[in-house]
Amino acid sequence: MLDIKDVKNRKDYYKKCFAKREYEVDLDKMLALYDKANKLKQEEEVLLAQKNKGAKEFELAKRNGQDVTALQEKLRENTRRAAELTKEHNETLEEFNKLYFALPNIVTENTPAGGKENNLVLREFKKSQPSILSQKHIYILKYDCGFGAGQFPKFANEDYFIDKKFLPNNFLLPTAETALVNLHRGEILKEEELPKKYFAYTPCFRIEAGSNRPEEKGMIRGHQFNKVEMVEYVLPEDNERAWNELLGKAERIVQKLGLHYRLVQLAGGDYAHGMAQTWDIEIYIPSMNRYTEVSSISTAFDYQARRTNTRVLRKDGKKDYVFTLNASGIATSRIFPAILEQYQNPDGTVTVPNVLVPYLGCKVLK
Repeated sequence: MLDIKDVKNRKDYYKKCFAKREYEVDLDKMLALYDKANKLKQEEEVLLAQKNKGAKEFELAKRNGQDVTALQEKLRENTRRAAELTKEHNETLEEFNKLYFALPNIVTENTPAGGKENNLVLREFKKSQPSILSQKHIYILKYDCGFGAGQFPKFANEDYFIDKKFLPNNFLLPTAETALVNLHRGEILKEEELPKKYFAYTPCFRIEAGSNRPEEKGMIRGHQFNKVEMVEYVLPEDNERAWNELLGKAERIVQKLGLHYRLVQLAGGDYAHGMAQTWDIEIYIPSMNRYTEVSSISTAFDYQARRTNTRVLRKDGKKDYVFTLNASGIATSRIFPAILEQYQNPDGTVTVPNVLVPYLGCKVLK
């Protein structure tokens, strides 16, 4: 969630960010609703104060045997007007919240504008391509977790919700990030506690995973897949350090496996809704002659922390929202095909990557 006061003060900057994401919103209308809701609230509070004062005057005059007709009529009028203001304020606030809660995060200055066609390849690893031949437990989350992660309400239709008869507003975990960024919901952490680092290995469920293209089949197109997710809670000034740490960990996995991959900086229109910057690690799948994502490294700045109300108490007594970052390490269902294809030999056998030999107990799969 964004700081509405900052949005108001830097409206043009936010318009630029949203344009990079190809996200359309009438920001002027939203801010006008915000101002109107605040004005109505102030009028409502003034009128309620007058109503309370009038009620005391009415009771006093009544006890003293005075004519209270005029006071009674004024009290009725204030009560009626207060109800009107309350109704108008609630309706205005609801209309504002629909726009405000759906706003995406800002993006970094170096983020390319546009959709995935403008994603920028930053580097490639092991460019030469080899020759090849032709869950026991499920995490179930509540709606608030999806809202806190920035996925709801905008993308609620991309997750699997449980039958409302049994668990209303509960959905299957789309990524462990959704759970991990809610671990400290509503908490005020101490500065010396940060950074906090978490990881989880879970099954993930996504309606939008993959597509109907014929080349996306088998493990590549699964709507259920397993993935390790890493999440960090950090001080705002520690964001860059955490970013480099998570990127390094994610890259080292595919590097140690010796796989051909590339690092891609996503364009704004290809970001997840709550992220300010995202880079993808994409593995090359020879049989598809294309790259497919196995890890995303992202920072949300304070967007998720504002939605979960997760703050840090500084040593000087000041309170700030924490920053949250996440990285996949990695989507196993897409790594397996990459290993089998990139290490396949002309005779059909598969050379086992050196780093996996101690675990498999052999150097070649026949």
